[in-house]
Amino acid sequence: MVQSTTSSESVVLDPTAAAFGPSDTVESLGRTHFIGIGGAGMSVLAEMLHERGVEVSGSDREANAKTERLESLGVNVLFGQCEQNVEGAHTVVYSSAIKSDNPEIVAAAKGGARIVHRSDILALLMASKCSISVAGAHGKTTTSSLITHILVNAGEEADTHAGAVGIRLADPSYAIGGSIQGADGVAIDGGHAGSGDVLVAEADESDGSFEKYRPQFALITNAEADHLDHYGDAEHYRRAFVEYAAHAERHLIMSVDDGGARSVIRAFPKDVMSKTVCYTTQPTRDIAQIIGQGAGEADAYSMGEVWSNGVGPQLVRILSETESVESGMEHFTIELPAGFAGYDKTRRIPVTLRVPGIHNVRNATAGIVTAVLLGMDPELAASAASTFRGASRRFEVNGVRDGVTVVDDYAHHPTEIAALLDAARRRYPDGAIRVLFQPHLFSRTEFFADRFAAALAKADDVVIAPIYPARERQEDFPGITSQIIVDAAEAVNHCPQRDWIGASTDLREGAETLVHHAQPGDILITVGAGDVTTMDGVMLEMLKRRAEEVL
Repeated sequence: MVQSTTSSESVVLDPTAAAFGPSDTVESLGRTHFIGIGGAGMSVLAEMLHERGVEVSGSDREANAKTERLESLGVNVLFGQCEQNVEGAHTVVYSSAIKSDNPEIVAAAKGGARIVHRSDILALLMASKCSISVAGAHGKTTTSSLITHILVNAGEEADTHAGAVGIRLADPSYAIGGSIQGADGVAIDGGHAGSGDVLVAEADESDGSFEKYRPQFALITNAEADHLDHYGDAEHYRRAFVEYAAHAERHLIMSVDDGGARSVIRAFPKDVMSKTVCYTTQPTRDIAQIIGQGAGEADAYSMGEVWSNGVGPQLVRILSETESVESGMEHFTIELPAGFAGYDKTRRIPVTLRVPGIHNVRNATAGIVTAVLLGMDPELAASAASTFRGASRRFEVNGVRDGVTVVDDYAHHPTEIAALLDAARRRYPDGAIRVLFQPHLFSRTEFFADRFAAALAKADDVVIAPIYPARERQEDFPGITSQIIVDAAEAVNHCPQRDWIGASTDLREGAETLVHHAQPGDILITVGAGDVTTMDGVMLEMLKRRAEEVL
């Protein structure tokens, strides 16, 4: 929202301030212009508004796959940012990557256009549907994609049996900051305005704007501290999640397997506790004790009593988690407690999952639990989840050449990297795991250098590419380069202790280094939220040429 618009110096952009009131609708937006329309989150919203009949335009620095898709749909996309681009726009949408001196922001302010943050558009879309928002430091794209997948593939069948909450589950709308891997291998774009009653939205917590949302169902996949450039410290970060949780109209669904989430749930008042469903891999007694400490003035209680005494929350257990060696198939059981979704006794639902790793077991559990709360039969939800191939860039196998497997993953936080490498080790126990990691943001690299080094030590061989700056500038972080992770690795135990990690001058050099060392049976993984993904094709071509030279 713009608080003052008299000059470029007085334009103040506040992503946490709500721009719309209860009477505002999508239809009242008028011509809507997106600054940075090619971004993952912005392009999804632009596409959804376009599908709703809003006149949409946008600008970006250069073309990419997102802008090409929007142009193919008839959206006017302009390259380069200048004052003329916003002429005639009634609403101008910005993301947190856009600064107040952006020429289009300045021109919009002078012209009297309504300037709103991307979260305002998402909140407006959510208000018109039975909305599900998914927040968390890790896993929110995968979890929102999986919920969407379940509804797309099983919603129609569920509707024929009249869902418990009386809404149409088939053909959901969704706003996800990434693509979904389709069953036929073709990526499905992350934005769609469906005819059904449900909207699934990925809720970005990086700038605090997710506190605006008022979803029917809110999810927290975890609350491990991140985005400390905005929040300052872990306490303020977790406080934002407490506020977000309070806005869930029907249910809050959250993991309690990480310390951050446990800190969040301890701060819940009774009314939030009473609508919370927790999922966990931990023993009931341990989790009950943790949650009991957060019950405020309530007396200590057992998990068998929580729903009947109105304090909450309910506890869904994840049992018997295993992975078939080298298959990538996860097998586990979800235990739904008596009283959950109206069931009179405990139910145990077996699940087989195609995407590897215990972190994805948790994500799938969150998705299945949400579907059940929407009124879907749990076995039907589990069956739909079993065909999920993952969000794009999440353990995405892009090819095998010369016996070497090339994988891409979006992981950009130390915990995500550790989970990724654990999953890779379980799926490929006999091959060397070689990683090309591109750090994302100077601030995150500075905050977590030691933890990045520790997580990457789970690989056999690591090359650190230059930092992907995204919204940040190198001059604001003097001395912060990829080398600080390499330096931090000196204190990490690794076999061999030396020469397992190094920095490259650019992405291609890093890719060449990995291919040079790769042997048949090895796994090369590109890791990071930037453009490191482009190196998968490069490495596959290098491996192909290497094999041809041998012949």
